[in-house]
Amino acid sequence: MPEALNIFATDGNARTGELITAHGRIRTPVFLPVGSQGTVKALAPYEVKEAGYNMILANSYHLFLRPGLEVLRRAGGLHKFMDWDGAILTDSGGFQIFSLAPLVKITDEGVTFRSHIDGSQYFMTPESAVANQEIIGADVIMAFDQCTAYGESQSKFVQAMERTHVWAERCLRAQKRQDQLLFGIVQGGFSTEMRLKSAAVLGKLDFPGYAVGGLSVGEPK
Repeated sequence: MPEALNIFATDGNARTGELITAHGRIRTPVFLPVGSQGTVKALAPYEVKEAGYNMILANSYHLFLRPGLEVLRRAGGLHKFMDWDGAILTDSGGFQIFSLAPLVKITDEGVTFRSHIDGSQYFMTPESAVANQEIIGADVIMAFDQCTAYGESQSKFVQAMERTHVWAERCLRAQKRQDQLLFGIVQGGFSTEMRLKSAAVLGKLDFPGYAVGGLSVGEPK
């Protein structure tokens, strides 16, 4: 895996630099306009570019359901489907599946869920989450993780964190495309100790980058 980040300046633990992707270099820190289903609402791709952005966020769960992976495969990936030559980041769908809690069953093997569109049932694993994102073709893709809601028991936070670590290893083994940056996702609920443990465990797996998951899950401001 090539080097993913050039660091330009630091101030304590803070740093700024550029993320190196297959579709350009992205100066950090950066705000990503959200185009969950392959479009930033009310803007054409050229307008997003004219506004000064060269990376957007899309969502593999929504794209998996509509327009579907076969459509994106035939189009040659999401970049060509939406006529966007900048970089794209996709999440694995873990957060969206979490938000569908009444329609979801989670086991160590993966997640069974029902579509919020028509109720059809699917089974997603760490391996299929990576495969889906490889078809979509984003520049930065996310490992499959388990989110837990604010206020859950400590035992559920621990279980989700440990499952996320196992799934992270499975995602790394499943990755086939080397032109995509696969990021691990730190979990651990709202415990500083668990967050540090999760970061340490995932750090040993040497992902090219890391995300902080399990936020905006019902906690107070």
